[in-house]
Amino acid sequence: MSDDQFGAEYGISPAQARDLPLDSHLHTDLSPDSDVPIDAFCAAAVHRGIREIAITDHIDFDPRDPAYGYADYEVRVRQVREAADRWAARGLQVRFGAELTFNRRWEDEVRVHLQRHRYDFTIGSVHDWPDSPYRDDARAAWIAATSLPDVVGPYFAEVAGAARSGLFDTIGHFDVVKRYLHPHVSTAALAAAPELFDEALQAVVDSGTALEVNSSGLRHEVGETYPAEWVVRRYRQLGGRAVTVGSDAHRENHFAFGLDVAYRQAARAGFKSLAFRRGAEGLRIPIPDRFRT
Repeated sequence: MSDDQFGAEYGISPAQARDLPLDSHLHTDLSPDSDVPIDAFCAAAVHRGIREIAITDHIDFDPRDPAYGYADYEVRVRQVREAADRWAARGLQVRFGAELTFNRRWEDEVRVHLQRHRYDFTIGSVHDWPDSPYRDDARAAWIAATSLPDVVGPYFAEVAGAARSGLFDTIGHFDVVKRYLHPHVSTAALAAAPELFDEALQAVVDSGTALEVNSSGLRHEVGETYPAEWVVRRYRQLGGRAVTVGSDAHRENHFAFGLDVAYRQAARAGFKSLAFRRGAEGLRIPIPDRFRT
């Protein structure tokens, strides 16, 4: 989507947003695919008026994945808690979170990890796991020879499993599979088959897990959020009650990029607040009025 298209659709520019209450998805140099010191994100948040952030570095459970054993829990929690102390006087809340890669094959390991370790916020995300068809060099030929339901089915089965596990505060980048399928399957083709999303969406609804509106797709070739706005609306129609938002930043200039688009999409779908944590400890953070008018 071009800058002009952004302006026409949302009345804003696709840039680092400002004056928002929360960015709940950030990766520091304790993730293998990021090079950002935590203080750089904290400084950016203060500068741009983002009042609360969650540091959600990757945790993988398959030894073949890059974040497997990458950073020790004690190192991560100490780094975040010390940053929280340093930046509190500047009015910034820094939360200790994690993005945990989910697959039903290692659900037990995820459960044990979360029983042993305490986080302020957990994102359960499905990525292109080892041996998945989305990682194969021959995926273009596989996609061409396979029906669309069978192409997206393995991915959404894992998303549904993540929701049903009840382990996470939110499900991250719900339809990021479209990034793996690009350019062989268009976003228009996916939008024309909404029934393929419904089982996984209903699992999120039934579990009470929040749905993340992740703005990182606005930086990617797919050119739309994860999930797309129509999916956020569909989640609401199915009974979804909780959303959160995150930029999924891995570089300093990714911080809060397109985050106002994610806020506006949540508001357009009928949500008045963002969810941060589940259950009795959960917080509801109001979406600013300017997105709800």
